[in-house]
Amino acid sequence: MKDLIFVNSHPIQYFAPLYKYMNEKGMKVQAWYCSDESVKGVKDSEFGVEVKWDIPLLEGYEYLFFTNHSWKPSLFNGFFGLMNFGIVKKLFKQPKSVIVVHGWHYFSHLLILLLARLKGHIVCIRSDMSYNQELLKSGWKQKIKRAGLKYFVFPRINYFLYIGTQNRLFYKSYGIAEARLLSCPYSVDNNRFRNESKKLKLSAADIRQRMGVPVDGKIILCTAKYIDKKRPLDLLQAFSQLHDVNCWLIMVGEGELRKEMEEFIKTNKLKQVILTGFVNQSAIAEYYAITDVFVMCSSVGENWGLSVNEAMNFDLPVIVSDLTGCSDDLVKDGVNGYVFKTGKVDELAAKLKLVLGNKLSWDTSSERIIDEYSYSSLIENISPVIK
Repeated sequence: MKDLIFVNSHPIQYFAPLYKYMNEKGMKVQAWYCSDESVKGVKDSEFGVEVKWDIPLLEGYEYLFFTNHSWKPSLFNGFFGLMNFGIVKKLFKQPKSVIVVHGWHYFSHLLILLLARLKGHIVCIRSDMSYNQELLKSGWKQKIKRAGLKYFVFPRINYFLYIGTQNRLFYKSYGIAEARLLSCPYSVDNNRFRNESKKLKLSAADIRQRMGVPVDGKIILCTAKYIDKKRPLDLLQAFSQLHDVNCWLIMVGEGELRKEMEEFIKTNKLKQVILTGFVNQSAIAEYYAITDVFVMCSSVGENWGLSVNEAMNFDLPVIVSDLTGCSDDLVKDGVNGYVFKTGKVDELAAKLKLVLGNKLSWDTSSERIIDEYSYSSLIENISPVIK
């Protein structure tokens, strides 16, 4: 069995548990990291606060950090923010392996994609680009990007690990053959969240009381940064149309739009809205456990939306914008929730009324759907490549 090496910008709270799980299942997994900012703690430019995840990011698998030689070293500083020349030296010393690179958006990642096959490695890419979002882009930069990917990058890749429907369509738009496409769905630690769900059901009333929400109050939850691409004001506007005295909106996150959101809440006298600020991974399950419906109303840039996966492990109905990358895959319209047109506040409000009014007929639960988007599914699909 070949070594399986993941090239990431930094340790990511959704990916680290996957690497540990794969190792436990007998796969020889390594992670090569270009930055340690998420481990040391750094001010997240979108959250606007220092973020240091409180779940283990470096346990249960082998990993290496490489010195960043960028003149502006940070994963928040764009393409040239990560320039790790040592990773190339390691690449050429490494015995033949399967190299999975997460995207091409950093200098170091692009170097690996261009050079790895020269050493005989099997090269895979796992990006999250959505085709429907790609169609909205134009201009000379977009033309250069497409030409570069089609003629210089993609010919050097053996397999394209698509995360969902829109990502697969993105690769197909470049003429990638079916034999080079492998389904490796974006997933979270389903077992962890499922166990949290069972445990917290017993204390849901206490959690509500602590948060100041009545036991019989209906709760709408959104977990997202308060930034433009997440469109938090759309949800506030939709909530203001409900006029439901027994309904609460909890928005878990932080970001530059907080003042604008607070002003909207004040102007419209919305008394049943809670802006929590940043909530870390160890505490996020409490919010899902007391929620009645989960909402994600993002626009271009939300290439998947792993918070939807998390919510579905709590068997929640979900309402998701059509430009959120997972909407084609995780939301079965009228079954476990609804998809609405991004930016259409009236449509979002109508969907909220449908779900909160218990007018949905549940044929399939969110839990059953999300079972197909698991670590084990990913392992099953990638296993033939590493044998």
